[in-house]
Amino acid sequence: MSPPLAIGLAQITGAPYAAHENRRLSVRAATELFGRGAQLVVLPELIVPGYGVDRSRLEGLAETLDGPTPSAWAEVAASAGGYVAGGFCEVSDDRLYNSAVLVGPEGLVMHYRKLHLFGDEKSAFAVGDVGLPVAHTPLGTIGLCICYDLRFVETVRALSLMGAELICVPTAWIPGFNSRRWDAEGYCPQARAALVQADLDQVFIACASQAGGDGGFLGSSLLCDPYGTAVIGPLPGTEDELALATVDLDLVSRAHERQAGITPRADRRTDVYGLAIGEQVL
Repeated sequence: MSPPLAIGLAQITGAPYAAHENRRLSVRAATELFGRGAQLVVLPELIVPGYGVDRSRLEGLAETLDGPTPSAWAEVAASAGGYVAGGFCEVSDDRLYNSAVLVGPEGLVMHYRKLHLFGDEKSAFAVGDVGLPVAHTPLGTIGLCICYDLRFVETVRALSLMGAELICVPTAWIPGFNSRRWDAEGYCPQARAALVQADLDQVFIACASQAGGDGGFLGSSLLCDPYGTAVIGPLPGTEDELALATVDLDLVSRAHERQAGITPRADRRTDVYGLAIGEQVL
C-alpha cells in the first residue's frame, strides 16, 4: 500500500527572458507549497527564463543541467525532503531545448526534452532526443513530459505502460490547436484532454501552466486522477495560484479494473498492435 502523496501545483507566470526574477519566483512558489505540506511540486513550462521563442535572447539565458535553475530547485527540494518538476531552457552542444527536470534530495532524478515542439518553438529549439523518461522514486513511479506532448496520445499511453503512476506536465497552455479558450466550467481544451487521457490510461496527470500575462496563457492547471476526475482545478485562466491536494497512488492499479470483465489494461490486443519505444514494444 502506497502512503498518501501531497502534490502541489504552482500556476505562476514569468516575464519572458527574465531568468533571475523567474528563478526566484519559482523557488518562492515551491518553498511555499512545501511549507503547506507538499511532497512534490510541479512548476510550469519554461518558467525560467520565461516562455519565449527568440533564439537570440534565449542563447544568453539557457542553462546546462547543473546550471543555476536546476541547482536552485534541487536545493529547495532537498531542504524540504521533497521533489520539484519544472521546465527551463537547456543548452547542450550549441542546441537549445525546451526541457524539464525532476529533482529531489538525491539531486537530478529525471531529465526530459520536449518531443513535440509547438508553433514558433520550432524556430528556437531542437526536438527532444532523450525519449520518454520514467523514474522510480520513494514517492512512486513518475513520468515527465511537456505541454504539447499531451496532444499526442502515444505520450501518456507509453508513460503509463512503462509503469508511471503519476505524469508531471509543465505547461504554458495557449490557444492555437483549438480556437476557444475556456468552457463554462473554466477548462481550457488542453485541460479537458488531460482528463480524458488520465481516464483512458489509468494514471494521475499533474499539469502546471502559466496563466494570463502578455503571452495569453490559459492557466487551467489541474491534477487528474486515473478515473478522469479533477482532484485540483481547473485553476483560474488569468491569475496565478498555488494549490495542493493529497492523493492515493494505489488508485492507479484499482482503476485497471472498472467492473467485472472491464479491464482496460488487460484488454489491450497486443497480438494485433503495440507501441514501440526504441526497441521495446509495449
